[in-house]
Amino acid sequence: MKSSPPTTGHTPSGLFRIPFAVTAAFAVLTALVAVASGLPLRDPEGFLGPSYVRLPLLLAALILVDMIPSMLRRRTAPGRVMPAAVAELRRRWPKERLVAISVGLLTFYLAYVSYRNMKSFLPFIRDRVTDPLLQASDRWLLGGLQPGDVLQQVLGTGASAHVLSAVYVSYLIFVPVSVAAALVWSRKLSQGAWYVTALSFNWILGALSYYALPSLGPIYVEPQHFTDLPDTAVTALQESLYRNRVSVLSDPHATQSVHGIAAFASLHVSVVFTAALMAHLLRLPRVIRGALWAYLLLTALATVYFGWHYVVDVAAGAALGAVAIRLATRATRSVESPPPPVAPVLATAGRL
Repeated sequence: MKSSPPTTGHTPSGLFRIPFAVTAAFAVLTALVAVASGLPLRDPEGFLGPSYVRLPLLLAALILVDMIPSMLRRRTAPGRVMPAAVAELRRRWPKERLVAISVGLLTFYLAYVSYRNMKSFLPFIRDRVTDPLLQASDRWLLGGLQPGDVLQQVLGTGASAHVLSAVYVSYLIFVPVSVAAALVWSRKLSQGAWYVTALSFNWILGALSYYALPSLGPIYVEPQHFTDLPDTAVTALQESLYRNRVSVLSDPHATQSVHGIAAFASLHVSVVFTAALMAHLLRLPRVIRGALWAYLLLTALATVYFGWHYVVDVAAGAALGAVAIRLATRATRSVESPPPPVAPVLATAGRL
């Protein structure tokens, strides 16, 4: 398949013009839903702190790491380190590029925070779940068997549980680090913009999928299939999310927590699929591509193994990721460089 990353005639500051407009519109929609429903807007915090703190810190850290090798090669005298660092920052990171990556970070932040709030509003707006339908699809696909049971029998419930748990929770670090790395280390800023835009669109499409088929997931509707699993970081996370659900449903104004349970589609799969497929399309080093495809496979297994998702959620997540890439291609290309047909991207996704 012949496909190339977005080549754009935009100046760096204009790379995120369309993506920012889309995510800003999504943020406005989220705010309107909050007002109309009488629900509070929250800035969800992760274990690394609020996203508006950790993302800029990650970005600053990666910029520093980017500058250190050059600083070491210059063998700057101890008394001249600060002036040399300022000069190197200006040389490698001109104002226009810093503005562009700041807008990119804001684009991602708006999409993510809006997505988390729309997810939190879900049980108040769509109070009926479709888990029975998704359960039936699982049984039909596996001839009456429960997928989580099958994976636990095949993989065991010892070391494999801890390995898959580590893979699953590593996603919490993978997403912000990959965003910061794409903005800082991409050979062309247009490539980083392509990736960050695709992730931002994943959040928007994911929120739409939650409202299309609201569901909780196997662990919350048929927990008896997962009682043999040992305590892991995933177990703690599942219990924490359930406590947050209870708190939010009791009184959304009395807690700073957000509701974070939704099964269809799997955003873990969609985001990692986006990263893996984009690495393939960008022809990144083979070791990176191989690692990302392996990460995707383990992530998909973990989502079903621990009961986060139904099998159809995994397939839907992959499809969602492919669509996000296609939309990001349109949003980050210039008018002079029209996007390729959508079929090659989806065909490649289907072959891999």
